[in-house]
Amino acid sequence: MKNILTLILLSLGHLVLSQTLLRPDRVFDGEALHENWVVLVEGNQIAFVGSASDLKYPGNTTIINLNGTTLMPGLIEGHSHLLLHPYDETSWNDQVLKESPVERAIRGTVHAKKTLWAGVTTTRDLGAEGAGYTDVYLKKTIEDSIVPGPRMLVAGPAIVATGAYGPKGFHDGVQVPLGAEAASGVPAVIQTVRRQLGNGADFIKIYADYRWTPGAPSQPTFLQEEINAMVATATSAGSHVVAHASTPEGMRRAIAGGVETIEHGDGGTLEIFKLMKEKGIGFCPTLAAGDAITQYRGWRKGIDPVPERIIRKKQSFQMALDAEVPIVFGGDVGVFAHGENYRELELMVDYGMKPIDALKSATAVNAEIFHLEKLGKLKKGYLADIIAVEGNPTKDINAMRKVRFVMKDGRTYKTE
Repeated sequence: MKNILTLILLSLGHLVLSQTLLRPDRVFDGEALHENWVVLVEGNQIAFVGSASDLKYPGNTTIINLNGTTLMPGLIEGHSHLLLHPYDETSWNDQVLKESPVERAIRGTVHAKKTLWAGVTTTRDLGAEGAGYTDVYLKKTIEDSIVPGPRMLVAGPAIVATGAYGPKGFHDGVQVPLGAEAASGVPAVIQTVRRQLGNGADFIKIYADYRWTPGAPSQPTFLQEEINAMVATATSAGSHVVAHASTPEGMRRAIAGGVETIEHGDGGTLEIFKLMKEKGIGFCPTLAAGDAITQYRGWRKGIDPVPERIIRKKQSFQMALDAEVPIVFGGDVGVFAHGENYRELELMVDYGMKPIDALKSATAVNAEIFHLEKLGKLKKGYLADIIAVEGNPTKDINAMRKVRFVMKDGRTYKTE
């Protein structure tokens, strides 16, 4: 019995001490690019990052040569909907009305795997869009290793002002499922925030503006006191609020209420963005969603003149850059195909951001804004969420399309 126990202890010791050495051409550590660096992983943590000449490692170390690649932290997607799929396949209305939560959960498992294989090891999911708390359960199946996928931060159903969300277009006698949970008045919004957090939402998403009728321009939805109450309630529970907002007034109310990020922000002004900078509020512009939707509506990109919507989006993004607002990498994935998260990075660069700043946004910056400790950087003691891409994305952002290696929490999921 004593000999068996000794063997077990030695075996466990071997597992604890087993190490993996990653040898790329270069390392982007979340802040800067370094040539001839290596990364040593022990268990699920990073044990060493630096020059190979400074490292001595034991003989039982597994060595993975990643020639021709740049090693970097796993991407942190800031705006996804794993329960949606591209609108040119099925409209948003029909997904909400005709696809059951069961079907959408099954689709979500496929989307989760594609997302992880694309180098996204953490994703912030901004609402189940009519599927209740299916995102909470998808997160659990990933955490329980039932299906592969990224870490998930989930918003649950999200909260809208009564009457301000869809699907719409039905007469008043027809009751249809909504893409979010409706609430009105301070007591009701407080109760809704508490219910959603109690049901497993990691944070609260609100719609600070939206279209009151189909085809109408967006207008503010919640009153200032309602937003204030939702933020105060979430904060009291140790959580926070993020806001869909695209109008100056909707953004202004969200900022005044104390949200942590603003999503979309198409109508943002320089004044608004300066206010966001002053308050330390992150901006998730979702450039790829606007680009995709415009193409779904007939724009032949690269052939037709650039539409006004795209011109305005470029202008608002540049204003945010000029105001030095913290930029959140997040494409609204689900509007376009999961696994093509790189599209947002490419547009961030195309619209005026330096490639290395876009990579920082997708790693260290998002980790800080999303309160993700020990993620977003390749640094000793951090979790081993590590990817390798072919080429050098600090010079050519298109390299992010070619993910050759994916490790999450010390476990290798993809190696080519």
